[in-house]
Amino acid sequence: MSDVTPEPESSEDELKRKFREALERKKTAQTDANTGGKGKNASKIHGAHGPVGGKRSFRRKSGG
Repeated sequence: MSDVTPEPESSEDELKRKFREALERKKTAQTDANTGGKGKNASKIHGAHGPVGGKRSFRRKSGG
């Protein structure tokens, strides 16, 4: 066996690890927030646009 001691994490590796941990926390927080909805379509926005119907009419701008 060799007497090789593991090198301490470089600051770059540590920074990447911290970012990954923060991303995991963010993902779990978003998942927890989304599970509180009702049913399959749990969006807070309903009926953002009015009803679509009727024939569209186009009018020319009058000159002047």
